[in-house]
Amino acid sequence: MPMPPSNPRSDREATLLRFGVFEADLAAGELRKNGARIRLQEQPFQVLTALLQNAGQVVTRDHLREEIWPADTFVDFDHSLNTAVNKIREALGDSASSPRFVETLARRGYRFIAPVDGGASESEAAQNQITQNQGTRRGVPAPQELHPELHVPFPRRGLVRALFALIQAMYLIFYVSGLAHLRAAERVAGSFLPGWKALVIVGAVLVTGAVGIPLRFYLLSAVGFDFRKLGVTFVRLFPFVLALDQLWAIAPFLLLPQIGVGLAFAATAALLYVPFSERTLVRLAYPVER
Repeated sequence: MPMPPSNPRSDREATLLRFGVFEADLAAGELRKNGARIRLQEQPFQVLTALLQNAGQVVTRDHLREEIWPADTFVDFDHSLNTAVNKIREALGDSASSPRFVETLARRGYRFIAPVDGGASESEAAQNQITQNQGTRRGVPAPQELHPELHVPFPRRGLVRALFALIQAMYLIFYVSGLAHLRAAERVAGSFLPGWKALVIVGAVLVTGAVGIPLRFYLLSAVGFDFRKLGVTFVRLFPFVLALDQLWAIAPFLLLPQIGVGLAFAATAALLYVPFSERTLVRLAYPVER
């Protein structure tokens, strides 16, 4: 009995799935955003494929284990799956706490919640890309996605981590400089405070500097090695970080003879905001999965 002829266009369409500004080419194993390829390793792409092919439905962890992880593979499955989902979210700019694409169902699995379109042809995709490129050349920017919680365009994650690391380095310099010039700090504090109050200021510099140095080294190493649970850890540390940073926001007044009152006030005002910018940077780079 003759087999019905295959339709190459239909086959191609079935392997090209679109959602938002993204498209997944299942045949090529590629994820693209506005036509530009996004790097995603093989295993996370396989997990994404399973979710896309079952969009709107719960894909259990057991199903993913059977489909993607062979029975003779000796790995920590839970850790591998969590890592794969985190890489998918990073590639899509998604948030575990306010998901737009991949929703976590505790102890059950995952569900792809965005509409998925698999009906556009390859020629239409090429035409859309040409239109986008022409718009960009004419000075019309491509549409940008916004962070669901912070309502800002998604920045490069490497840039966010670098800014966070620079803030930690700045505080390290503050602490080391303050401890190295403790007597100078005592003289400045004594010039506008009674004796015992000046000693309180010096004691605060000594204690908070000694405590702050290991804290900043921890945060630097966490962001340097890309510790994926830094978001959860920083939420717990934030009250302490906030108190510490607010205390050191008055550090410019210890340089009053050199910089004057006006500049000291300006620097203090800027430093009062820094802990909140740290929290925002961590939320951008390390969304907390709830």
